[in-house]
Amino acid sequence: MQIATWNVNSIRTRLSQVLAWLDRQGSLDVLCLQETKVVDEEFPREAFQERGYWVEVYGQKSYNGVALISRDPLEKVERGFAPLLGSVEDWDEQKRVISAVYQGIRILNLYVPNGSEVGSEKYAYKLRWLALLKQYLTVALQQKEPILMCGDFNIALEDRDIYDPKKAGEIMASEPERQALREILALGFQDAFRKFTAEPGHFSWWDYRSGGFQRNRGWRIDHQYLSPDLYEKATACWIDIEPRRAEKPSDHTPVIVTL
Repeated sequence: MQIATWNVNSIRTRLSQVLAWLDRQGSLDVLCLQETKVVDEEFPREAFQERGYWVEVYGQKSYNGVALISRDPLEKVERGFAPLLGSVEDWDEQKRVISAVYQGIRILNLYVPNGSEVGSEKYAYKLRWLALLKQYLTVALQQKEPILMCGDFNIALEDRDIYDPKKAGEIMASEPERQALREILALGFQDAFRKFTAEPGHFSWWDYRSGGFQRNRGWRIDHQYLSPDLYEKATACWIDIEPRRAEKPSDHTPVIVTL
């Protein structure tokens, strides 16, 4: 089984690129998309359905949005934090969480807030959001389903995940963000990519500015995290940088895990 995560930075803008990439992936089972930036009614589901895929979406206009594209039907689809946590006030106003069961595996697709800059209101929101995610996962794990948690985490967990370790301490690499993610992983998740690749220099996001991709000034902020039984079954995890070479690409590129 192969599952991919990709922040496409507007599905309508990148639709042809996503479809072309899917057509090249002969054995992909599930594609988890983030930052789709479209309300559910306007998601281009027909383009995927024509290729035999099933589509589940949770979106909003112009911002955020997540989607699951699968080869076979998904079961127990849940949108937002509320299905497990009950009343969460306005935390589901931003569409950032969708999950479903695929062939016995709970796939959790996340678009973690960016946080803007350390110390800002958006930064405080990000930290509170991560704390809520920890609560959500604590409940999810009680259901005894194997969990694959993936998406754009907007966090480089270690210095080796950044082109310049001196960036540690800035947004997406501050210690409170990293600690919040470490506490989430301590619930029982491991990094599929690091099971197979230990060295630095592998990134999933490059800033559009200053020739970030051309100079390989990237960050690894898109992750595939696995519960213990799935981690043991993982046989490969890699970053496909080819879509980032396209004309007018997303600033992110896919990360794929094989189980």
